Amino acid sequence: MMNRRIIAAGVAACLSIFAAPAKKPGAGDLRFNADGKFKIMQVTDTHIVRDSPHSQESVEMLRQTLEAERPDLVIFTGDVVTGPPCVAGLEMVLAPVIERGVPWALVFGNHDDEQDLSRAQLAELVTGYPHFAGKMKKVKDVSGYGNYVLEIKGAARGATKALLYCMDSHAYSAMQPLVEGYAWLAFDQVKWYRRTSERYTSANGGQPLPALAFFHIPLPEYRNASRGNIMAGTRLEDECAPEINSGMFVAMLEKGDVMGTFVGHDHVNDYIFNHFGIALVYGRFSGSETTYTQLKNGVRLIELTEGRRGFRTWIRLDGSTVISVTDFPG
Repeated sequence: MMNRRIIAAGVAACLSIFAAPAKKPGAGDLRFNADGKFKIMQVTDTHIVRDSPHSQESVEMLRQTLEAERPDLVIFTGDVVTGPPCVAGLEMVLAPVIERGVPWALVFGNHDDEQDLSRAQLAELVTGYPHFAGKMKKVKDVSGYGNYVLEIKGAARGATKALLYCMDSHAYSAMQPLVEGYAWLAFDQVKWYRRTSERYTSANGGQPLPALAFFHIPLPEYRNASRGNIMAGTRLEDECAPEINSGMFVAMLEKGDVMGTFVGHDHVNDYIFNHFGIALVYGRFSGSETTYTQLKNGVRLIELTEGRRGFRTWIRLDGSTVISVTDFPG
């Protein structure tokens, strides 16, 4: 009963500050613009601490970048709030997005539920905010909270033209001390992805839809970047990937829809790496000195074009400078 009261109070607080619109935008409202473009802004590792002036600087960076880029969707890829109370931190970081009426989505990182709310409580809480386009309800027989697909419709017709897979990459290994370090995408999540991908491909006449995937902790395959050629960006730390490989990358390779995976977690990596035709990408660290960083904060932008397999991506620093403009696959 106490947990329900906490959640109810949190939802009431957020709705009192962010008045809900008459019609709350949802996943079905995402569509390519008249020019055939759809722009995503990836925000990662904001590490918001409510009373920190550094966090306020991060929020101002988001506000300036939203104004400069005018994205069609914002996706937070984990470690959003790292200081209690969670509700106040979420209100702080979401304010620029909600003020502009931009649809947004979220996946959890390894630190999000280390404050005053559990993962389950957070999952219920975020669904009460205006313009949330995700689906945080727990999927039966699938590990974690926030495993869902966002459909992007065509500009002229209602048909689905692209997909965004969002997944909970969890936090730490549940098999310690046998397996140390970070958690991995569970095998039931791999099965969920394969099943979901097959369903969309079948509905599209057997042709895989162009897709992207967003989660927090990098796949083990990211470590191959240290032995390969990075297309663009910075690599200043070893990839903090799980020690166990559950096969998500292979599943994506076999299904043929995912063009790129977008993660956070490692604050001083922001590169894009072509691995067997799938882009392994880090977002740009969006936080501040509430945690470790050597890079000027910013965000990653991803632009899709209707009917095209591939994307353009770039990084915008602190609302101003644009760097690492990359067309994928090349």
